[in-house]
Amino acid sequence: MVHFGNDWDEVLNGEFDKEYYQRLRQFLLTEYRTRTIYPGMYDIFNALKYTAYQDVRAVIIGQDPYHGPNQAHGLCFSVRQGVAPPPSLVNIFKEIRDDVGIDNTGKHGELTNWAKHGVLLLNTVLTVRAGQANSHRNMGWEQFTDDVIRLLDKRDSPVVFLLWGNHAKSKKALIHNPKHLVLTAAHPSPLSAYHGFFGCRHFSKANAFLREQGLPEIDWSI
Repeated sequence: MVHFGNDWDEVLNGEFDKEYYQRLRQFLLTEYRTRTIYPGMYDIFNALKYTAYQDVRAVIIGQDPYHGPNQAHGLCFSVRQGVAPPPSLVNIFKEIRDDVGIDNTGKHGELTNWAKHGVLLLNTVLTVRAGQANSHRNMGWEQFTDDVIRLLDKRDSPVVFLLWGNHAKSKKALIHNPKHLVLTAAHPSPLSAYHGFFGCRHFSKANAFLREQGLPEIDWSI
């Protein structure tokens, strides 16, 4: 049984009993037993463990975990300390520096501090085979993470959704509550960062919105 240790346990009560998740669970049991899967099974749900439902002020949507050794640890775009930040994360740090003046470059790539201060770092697929991007796509994770987004949309307290790239932008269709702010831009990968990610100023826009709502701003330092 999955246990988050916060209010997600109640909010997601019954989700893991659904037929789709039982199928996904059996698939994952076989995958972890027979292949190298990232992240480690105890890190799969770190995004929800680190950021309680009631504490979410911003959501960043990723696609699936990094598929190289020692990178993925359950938070989208984040890698553990001691692992070089991947190119997309380097570009995120560049935009933060240019936007709000916080310089995270040259430090590390672990975003746990964001997660513990209200930023839900949610991949839409939570596991992947080593060296095979998108290898766990369409196995059930999308239904689970779509339900998470829908539950956040029902929140009375405003949330900022940061959707970068076409995959993340597709999740805009799940967000209907006018209390929330949805920000979209190109993906921060080197292939697209210069086509709408750099200069998007999402980090200052998110904080301006939260400030207007009387909510604490997000500290984008790591």
